[in-house]
Amino acid sequence: MGTSWSAERRAVAAVLLAAALAGCAARPALRGTGDLGIVVERASGSLLVVDTTARRVLHRVTGLGDLSHASAVFSRDGRHAFVFGRDGGLSKVDLLTGRVVARRVQAGNSIGGAIGQRGELVAVSNYEPGGVRVFSAATLEPVADIPARGADGRPSRVVGLVDAPGRRFVFSLFDAGEIWIAEMDPDPRRPRITRIRGVGRQPYDALITPDGRWYLAGLFGEDGVALVDLWHPERGARRILAGYGRGERRLPVYKMPHLEGWAVAGTRAFLPAVGRHEVLVVDTVRWREVGRVAVRGQPVFVEARPDGRQVWVNFAFPDNDTVQVIDTETLRVVRTLRPGRGVLHMEFTPRGEAVWVSVRDEDRVVVYDTGTFEPLARLPARSPSGIFFTARAGRIGL
Repeated sequence: MGTSWSAERRAVAAVLLAAALAGCAARPALRGTGDLGIVVERASGSLLVVDTTARRVLHRVTGLGDLSHASAVFSRDGRHAFVFGRDGGLSKVDLLTGRVVARRVQAGNSIGGAIGQRGELVAVSNYEPGGVRVFSAATLEPVADIPARGADGRPSRVVGLVDAPGRRFVFSLFDAGEIWIAEMDPDPRRPRITRIRGVGRQPYDALITPDGRWYLAGLFGEDGVALVDLWHPERGARRILAGYGRGERRLPVYKMPHLEGWAVAGTRAFLPAVGRHEVLVVDTVRWREVGRVAVRGQPVFVEARPDGRQVWVNFAFPDNDTVQVIDTETLRVVRTLRPGRGVLHMEFTPRGEAVWVSVRDEDRVVVYDTGTFEPLARLPARSPSGIFFTARAGRIGL
């Protein structure tokens, strides 16, 4: 005779089965993260998790605060994105589950951040109250607070924050005209600060070269770029490209250029000129200007295809419906594209066969083939701005 189950035993079994199924549903699908990325939806405080191989949206993540000037970095394994919001919010997002796993509002107004060399520290640069705050990447618990006060003792807004080899963070003080290097060894709770003063008026953004040696801060208050050799910070800052617009009337600047979108091709760098319709070409051996490329408008991002053969440029208003492609061998514009109104950002896939372009005012992302310049996909997105792929996880300064 078979054994009959009581109603109580059946109820218990049903509960256990439901719990097991729920647990399975909560687990992310088994997959890698190397072809994932995010698209910031600036107007709705959300982001899209995207698959760059299939060119499709996997998740929409909400509740991220003010993303009007948001940027992101990635954990070493590429699973988590750390999103820096304009409202001072720092959010840790699991790309596999599409969920916010930790969030902290750490300041009143922030402008970006960086993840440390070992992947265990996340730093945020702030406008209000200024300075840099450092957190545990695992928990977002505070680790260090670095107030930014210039030589005159006044607080300063911080821009151009990047990670550097040697477990360091490097950043610029916009109001003080200084560059600081914060060494997180041996104790990250007590960083050691090297202050480089008198670098120029109003460093507005900065970048670090892919090898981690050179830090460049663009100057808004005067023509030129401040250059620091991170192998020899004791030598201070050197001015390069000084007076590149001498004798010319500067145009009104509708949107600040973004130096972290600079381009390197071989031994040459391509930089957006402030207030001019030009891309500057710089020899990265001697750090001298070797050419200029006339472009449609005032450049915002100047991005290099990973192989260095092409540079893609987008522009401030009123030319923000246009993208131009520069051939880095001939220094000529070889293609002009019109993705739509409000082009804000571009991001190449890891090997450069495609580029994703955010078109804010038409609520879409356009994916282009970089060989044929033909569109491969159009994905709906709510006022998209920044696009960031997990390939950044293995790159210095990104």
